[in-house]
Amino acid sequence: MQIVKGNGPITGEQIAERLHLTRATLRPDLAILTMAGFLDARPRVGYFYSGKKPGQDISETMNNMKVGDFQSIPVVVREDVSVYDAISQMFLDDVGTLFVVDKKSFLTGVLSRKDLLRTSLGNQDLSTIPVHIIMTRMPNVTFCFKNEPLIQAAHRLINQQIDALPVVIEQPEGLKVIGRLTKTNITRAFLSLSESHEL
Repeated sequence: MQIVKGNGPITGEQIAERLHLTRATLRPDLAILTMAGFLDARPRVGYFYSGKKPGQDISETMNNMKVGDFQSIPVVVREDVSVYDAISQMFLDDVGTLFVVDKKSFLTGVLSRKDLLRTSLGNQDLSTIPVHIIMTRMPNVTFCFKNEPLIQAAHRLINQQIDALPVVIEQPEGLKVIGRLTKTNITRAFLSLSESHEL
């Protein structure tokens, strides 16, 4: 690549000569570099550097991925639901995080497995404790938007050490939950990236 970058356009024969190799030996390497987009080739002109850095295509694809392309259906509970019912809901929907909403369906908090486990360790009657007593409340809830870059939301998940983010839309009265973004969604995006680039 350095030879092409400094001397392009340059023919395959000229590159081979500089490296003290045969053209046939070099052909597969040049084909890979051309297919990967690092070099461009024109008949009877030669090879020239495309200007892309290794991994640039993948990086561009990652930066163009949006939360809305990979989000899941949210699992929500009302803030007056009991801890017992919230635990049942979590198991029934097989999720690790519940989003708590008020009577108008606006986000008021988040319930994690840890919150529910911590509460269930005592000798309390879980059917009498409403979830709004134990949940993480707004404005301490980390969330994301549908049109936000997926990579930004992924950073938020990691930095906050949480399992899921509510995907919301802003309305004058508050935040409406329209989806959820989990580490599983991020993994799915990572796999789709791998498949699309045939890594």
